[in-house]
Amino acid sequence: MRLEKRQQTSPLAWVLAPLGAVGFTLLVSALLVLWAGAPVGRTYLLLLQGGFGSVFALSETLTRAIPLILTGLAATVAFRARLFNIGAEGQLYAGALAAVAVGGAHGGTGWDLPPALLFGLMLAASALAGALLLLGPALMKARLGVDEVVTTLLLNFIVLLLVSMMLDGPMKDPTAMGWPQSVALLPELELSKLIAQTRVHSGLLAGMGLALGLWVLMRYTVLGFDIRALGANAGAAAFVGVPVTRTLVWVAVLSGGLAGLAGAIEVAGRTSYLTLDMSPGYGYSGIVIAMLAGLQPLGVLFAGVFVAGMLVGADSMSRAVGVPTYIADVIVAASLISVLVAGALAQYRVRWK
Repeated sequence: MRLEKRQQTSPLAWVLAPLGAVGFTLLVSALLVLWAGAPVGRTYLLLLQGGFGSVFALSETLTRAIPLILTGLAATVAFRARLFNIGAEGQLYAGALAAVAVGGAHGGTGWDLPPALLFGLMLAASALAGALLLLGPALMKARLGVDEVVTTLLLNFIVLLLVSMMLDGPMKDPTAMGWPQSVALLPELELSKLIAQTRVHSGLLAGMGLALGLWVLMRYTVLGFDIRALGANAGAAAFVGVPVTRTLVWVAVLSGGLAGLAGAIEVAGRTSYLTLDMSPGYGYSGIVIAMLAGLQPLGVLFAGVFVAGMLVGADSMSRAVGVPTYIADVIVAASLISVLVAGALAQYRVRWK
């Protein structure tokens, strides 16, 4: 058996590929639901209702989707250049730590700056923290050939240990009764709510705007062309004059900056302070979202909402039918695998000899 690239992929194949991926995902998940002794139809219905069936459910899904969209965009721009950034989790925490350091109510006085200026400085510091965290691995890959998967992954643990030290030390909130959390942001730096009496905040609009901006950059700018060329074939890109090192630096700044902004927006929009368990793995989930979206910035918006809906809906579904919430993780993982396989089969045919 071997795979042979199709000379031309028909439009029908591109339509059938995602439908087949959805069917495969539902089949695998249904087998697991039956194994757990629950009715398949009711389980799926409760899963959808829990994630999208009411104003409250939809608001919780959109709230959960905001950091997922930003980390998904971070993974998208990096993976398009074949800079495999596995460190978005650490970059998110670094951005959140920088946000609290700049915008926290230290001693109740802040920095005595106008709120608009302080808010801008807070976002800039968060983006810079995430960008610097990825810049080192990017330069080591460009100059020394060091595998960025290893360096970015290990930096996650270093950042988490640094955050733990800061939350138990100089940035610990003295009013938290011993709980390791940072001081809160100044109230005027918190993001406004989009829907009254819900947790959906204006960070959703920021995520949508950044997705649109990244799509424009990738499609219509010289830098976007360089990124796509580098991802297609680094050797050929260098041969025709694409500045490889400079492009990787820009990719690191964009990817790390987006992940750092995810941390700042999560703090300013949802928690108002930093804790060590603020992220349940948003940085790693961003990789899944980027792959589900086919590394397309606008597709990240839909993939982020889909994954968030599965995670939120799994909570209510689990309580109703007794199926573990991990079924949502299985659905997301099976979706990723089936989408990748379906996309490959749309471009390649199987030959038997």
